[in-house]
This record gives sequence, structure tokens and C-alpha cells, in this order.
Amino acid sequence: MSKIIPLAEAVGSALAHDITEIRPGKFKGPAFLKGHVVCHEDLCHLQRLGKNHLYVLDLAEDEIHENEAAAILAGALAGEGIVWRNEPREGKINLLAGQDGLLQVNIPALAAFNLIDEVMCATLHSHTLVKEGELVAATRALPLVMKRVAIERAAAVARQNGAVVAVKPLRRARVGLLITGSEVYDGLIEDGFGPILLAKVQSLGSEVGAVDCVPDNADLIAEAVRSQIAGGCDLLLLTGGMSVDPDDVTRQGIRQAGAEELHYGSAVLPGAMFLVASSQDVCILGVPACALHHRVTVLDLVLPRILAGERIGKSELALLGHGGLCRDCPECRYPRCSFGKGP
Repeated sequence: MSKIIPLAEAVGSALAHDITEIRPGKFKGPAFLKGHVVCHEDLCHLQRLGKNHLYVLDLAEDEIHENEAAAILAGALAGEGIVWRNEPREGKINLLAGQDGLLQVNIPALAAFNLIDEVMCATLHSHTLVKEGELVAATRALPLVMKRVAIERAAAVARQNGAVVAVKPLRRARVGLLITGSEVYDGLIEDGFGPILLAKVQSLGSEVGAVDCVPDNADLIAEAVRSQIAGGCDLLLLTGGMSVDPDDVTRQGIRQAGAEELHYGSAVLPGAMFLVASSQDVCILGVPACALHHRVTVLDLVLPRILAGERIGKSELALLGHGGLCRDCPECRYPRCSFGKGP
């Protein structure tokens, strides 16, 4: 339990919690830390912070302080690739990325946790690429003192479906690029896809192991797909031939190569004519022509998830629709924008 004492009687008492100070536009943080013993010199400062009374704590056996509660919650929320320090400030503990990778948030589990009274956790959007040491989530208990059983219940909810937040490393893939299109193969136009995809692959820590250019011929496309897989490529990106023209036979070539679970179409603009398939456990991505004209497309949303070990199928492509409309800003700010940020 806690009791309230007038500020004038607080000299010699230890603070029960951090005292926050806000100087608009300049500072927000603890002016005094929990455990600080109040002295006469502190009284004016505390009054300027609007503190005319302070708490003195005498916790019962079944009660818990906000700082200890925050540590219990952080431990329950944190999964693989998440680190945190038991150094709460103002009752809050930050969860940090323990490695470079892709943030994965169990959204239903997070919602279930936040529906519990007197606790909270806020995160970045799931599937955000993060760097080691980056803040990805934060949690706290809302009251200064609460029942220990309530905190333990909240921690149990966080754990019951596995970790709520995790950071998965991206694997280093050997990527095959297959540029389709008779106009490129015959030298009528210069290929623009290769340099774009090379940069995207390398920016995610993978390497391009093979680059082939084939005409609009389903048999030759199928042969090239099989050849790149046999050559050791474990992820294929095919460009061109994803539209509705009679010459667009890339999908047919992918099927002839023995592809399984072929899913054509995503709920994303730009990138509606995207394709995901697999052959011999090798993921195949069909990249539509919009990737030539837009800096960011559905490929930028899907490729990191595949490198993090996710399987992308029809339902995943459908769920991308919420937040999957690019606003086509004159100056692209991705990923610091709404594109790809679903619920």
C-alpha cells in the first residue's frame, strides 16, 4: 500500500517512483529517480513540477511496484532476437533489437495483452527491418502499485502463444535473376530490371548468383528456371511477362518448370500482378513491370519476409491489402510512411 504525505514533511523520505519533468521542446525524462532521498534543496524543484504531495510506500506481500512489474512484463514479451535491460525509467522498459533483421510482432497476442487492465505494450509495425540496438517496443505497468497476481496473469497471456515480439535474421540467399522479354533478348531495348534487382538483393545481405535473359518463350523460361535451380540458386526473381498480353508467358514457363503452390496477384499497388511460387523448395518470385517505375513495390514488402524464413502464400498476399496502397509521394520516404503497414 502507499500513503500520501505533504511535500513539507517529505525531507528524508525515499521517492517511491521516478518524478518526470517536461520542458516543452527541450527535455522529457526523470528529474528524480526512484529511491532518491528528498532533501531541503529538492523542495523548490519538486514544487515547480507540481508536486505538493509525495507517496511513501509500504508494499504488502501480494503487491508489486511498477518497476518490478515492468521487468516481469518485458521478460514475457521478449522473444528471439530481443534484448532489454532491467533499468526501468518512469516505470517503463524498452525492448531493443538484439540483431539486425526483421521485426515480427504476434499481433493477436499483443492485442490480448493490451486488453488486460493496467498494463501496456507498444511496438513498431510488424515486418519492419531493424538494426541491432534499435528500439522496437516498450512496456510498462500503469499504476505505481498493483497486485502481483495481475502482473503474473498478464505475463502468462504474453507467453501463451509464444513471444509477442521477435527479430528474425535475414538469411544470405544465392539469388538467380531471370529477365524475360523478347525485346530485351533481341537487343531492341536495354534491360532496366537487372541493376534495380541487384541493388535490392545486395541491400538485404544476399548475393546474385546467376543472371539470364530469355525471350517470351515458355519452354525456354522453364529451362532457364530449372538451370538456375540446378546451379545452386535458392531464390529466383523473374521479371516481365506478368501482365495480360498474349506474349506474357512467364507464368506458363514457371508452371512448366514444375512450380508448386503458384499464387498470382497481390492486394498491393504498385505490384498487383506479383507472383509467388516454389519449385524443389526454391522460392520463385515474379516481379511485375511496375518495379521499373516505382522505387518501392510489393517486392520490397515480401522479399525481407522470405529471407527471414516466412512462407508467403495466398492469405499473406491478401492481408497486404490493408496499408498496401502507395501514396506515390513526390519525394519517397519509405519505410517511414504508411505503405505496407497493415494492422
